[in-house]
Amino acid sequence: MARLMQRGVLKPEPTPVGGPDERVFIGPANSAGQGDQWARALELARTGTRATSMQIVSDDVFRFPADLTVHAGYAAFSKAWQRRQFVALSEYRAVLVESNRGVLGRFRGTDALEQADLLQRAGTQVGLIFHGSDIRDPGTRIRADRDSYFGADAEFTATMSGVTKRSRRLIEESGLPVFVSTVDLLTEVPHASWLPVVVSPEDWAGAPAPLSHGGVPRVVHVPSKSLIKGTDLIEPLLNELHASGIVDYRRVTGVPHAEMPELYRGADIVLDQFRAGPYGVAACEAMAAGRIVISHVPDLDRQRVAELTGHRLPIVQARHDDLRDVLTAVLTDPAEALARAAAGPEYVHRIHNGDRSGRVLADWLDRGER
Repeated sequence: MARLMQRGVLKPEPTPVGGPDERVFIGPANSAGQGDQWARALELARTGTRATSMQIVSDDVFRFPADLTVHAGYAAFSKAWQRRQFVALSEYRAVLVESNRGVLGRFRGTDALEQADLLQRAGTQVGLIFHGSDIRDPGTRIRADRDSYFGADAEFTATMSGVTKRSRRLIEESGLPVFVSTVDLLTEVPHASWLPVVVSPEDWAGAPAPLSHGGVPRVVHVPSKSLIKGTDLIEPLLNELHASGIVDYRRVTGVPHAEMPELYRGADIVLDQFRAGPYGVAACEAMAAGRIVISHVPDLDRQRVAELTGHRLPIVQARHDDLRDVLTAVLTDPAEALARAAAGPEYVHRIHNGDRSGRVLADWLDRGER
């Protein structure tokens, strides 16, 4: 702890307790800021509920907003913090454990499974949340999709196979309710509930219609992780089209999240991902901005969206090997793509503005499932 203090790492704020409201805790991953978004959505959906989001981070990790941010060093080695955390969460109505990561750090050498059991014994309702690679089975994905990112890097795939096995053990041995953030994960955990990712539609509104400026079409690709997004599969084509003056292509990295709405407002076409299959936060933000979003989303996942929501997913379908043809069609006759872009903000408002996600969590609390 002394070394952390010497490096200027502040002691984490204590997890809040008490008050008239029922308390719910979501952590410790906060992937893409979703733990915090779900916390706010739950508070709006369920009167008398106070939700706390928490993220455990290392020095070099980009941080999204959260109620509590705890340095990984404190979570791992501060027995005082671990004890306080256990005492606090023992008083909570419910705890949602993200990504098979311990919400108590390394409390008494326990893992997420053992911590869930300790909290349940204390009377706390516990559920599990998974975001993506923390539960996707590499072997299944490689067999199902020739472009799966699991087939691109053997070392990464071996690592994630171990992660997936541990997550499945947690699900099987705990018997706890499971929530997944993207519809494709229902393949991995058929009995799970879909907990849609949340974005704030109003933050992304206000852009002119795509292609309305009359200039060279502006195409952007924002790979949070280039391996998963399939950047290597599409960039040779995009660099060629850029050099030919057919599109103005930008690969964007390192931009603060607060600056992304303005970046999307200046784009016509957003290329999301071409390896993984799901659509997530980045695609929702681009749809909310009314952009033409092009991505590989398999038919099964599109069908699931329609069945679960009654709405058509307004993302233009393309694999990396037919992206040239898709872009050519969009630029030659953009009517269909523009119609999908125009449908994007309404789709996000109906499915991903937090209302649906808040109800999912509120219903779970009201049912008292453990």
